[in-house]
Amino acid sequence: MKKTLLMAALVLISMGCVAQKSNVNKAKSLILSEDADFDQARELIGAALTNEETKDQANTWFVAGLIGYQQNDQAIKMQYLGQAIDQDKVGQGIMESYDYWIKADEIAMTPVLNKKGVEVVDTKTRNNIAKKMFDYYKNQDFIKYGVYLNEQRNFKGAYNVFMRHLKMRDLPMMQDEKMLLQMPKDTIYEQYEYYAALFAIQAQMHPEAIAALEDIKAGSYEAIAVNQFLYQEYLEVKDTASSVRVLQDAMIRFPQEPWFLQNLINHYIFSKQEDKAIEYLNQAIEREPKVAEYHLIKGNLDANQGNNESALADYDRAIELNPQLADAYAGKGRIHYNIAGKMIEDAAYIQDAKAYKAALNAASDKLKESLPFFEKALEVAPENREYMVILKGIYYRLHMDKEYEAMQDKLNN
Repeated sequence: MKKTLLMAALVLISMGCVAQKSNVNKAKSLILSEDADFDQARELIGAALTNEETKDQANTWFVAGLIGYQQNDQAIKMQYLGQAIDQDKVGQGIMESYDYWIKADEIAMTPVLNKKGVEVVDTKTRNNIAKKMFDYYKNQDFIKYGVYLNEQRNFKGAYNVFMRHLKMRDLPMMQDEKMLLQMPKDTIYEQYEYYAALFAIQAQMHPEAIAALEDIKAGSYEAIAVNQFLYQEYLEVKDTASSVRVLQDAMIRFPQEPWFLQNLINHYIFSKQEDKAIEYLNQAIEREPKVAEYHLIKGNLDANQGNNESALADYDRAIELNPQLADAYAGKGRIHYNIAGKMIEDAAYIQDAKAYKAALNAASDKLKESLPFFEKALEVAPENREYMVILKGIYYRLHMDKEYEAMQDKLNN
């Protein structure tokens, strides 16, 4: 009796195994037929993926991945014919096929003993996967799906899809030399990783954004923006040391872009290390003496420390190098404006009426000295509201009613 039951059990196991293998074959037939049924194919392969007899077979996972691949292929043909497709469904299909094929390749390349007792691997399955993965890469199917997800404001999803495309060239099955030559880490690659980083930033995925930006920070695509975003992302995760490192490196690499030096100097100023700020600025000027923005920043630092004569000389040098640098004119104007403000404050303590009036007149004369510099700054940068507001205040104090009203109208408009 026991023997009979045992034999019956073995027959059932054998039949179950055959049934699942049949499911794999049926699923494959369903997706390769002219009237493909992807939903039924997924149902059939789902059972095979969990069955003890078929879940560890490379072909099971290969066919599972083939479903999304064929579905995507069908969608492309439909689009050519002007037919609507379910982009979410097709996109999810290529994503799952990517994961299924990684699993299939892992099983295929795990050595097993053949009938002769020799360890062998399934290179045929690996090559089949590699060809189809390369189709995804060449046709940019993941990039197209990622763009769609971004348009849907699914930034996390867009990031994950773009990273699938970017990581494809590093997969074990894609290491054929001829294939890699067609998957270079060139400007286009950097561009896609840059977009992936932006998606991660929008999704508040700061560590992922940092990793992507670090990978391309030395590249040529949007190099300045890449380093600016990287600095800001390190600030988001409160990694001050790394944010300072980015500024220091970028300041040397992009001497014509003052943004990095300005932020580095601001860091040292806010951390009460002004000597360090001046040290970096002097190094920058020594290395690139004709960068007008460096002299502008030095003027601002000197002005902050009350070294007005040095600051005026710095601004003059900045204007000499770049006559269109509006902030340099405004810097000169601000020095005279601040001195006049201090003179007005001091006059408030004078009790003698005649002396008080003389002090106010002297302050007005000093305020007049600031006027041409702010007017020049606004001429160079006519949309700068800060200059407009300052000029309106000066016109008011100097009783220049016509100019005051004109500036008020300008601000209102």
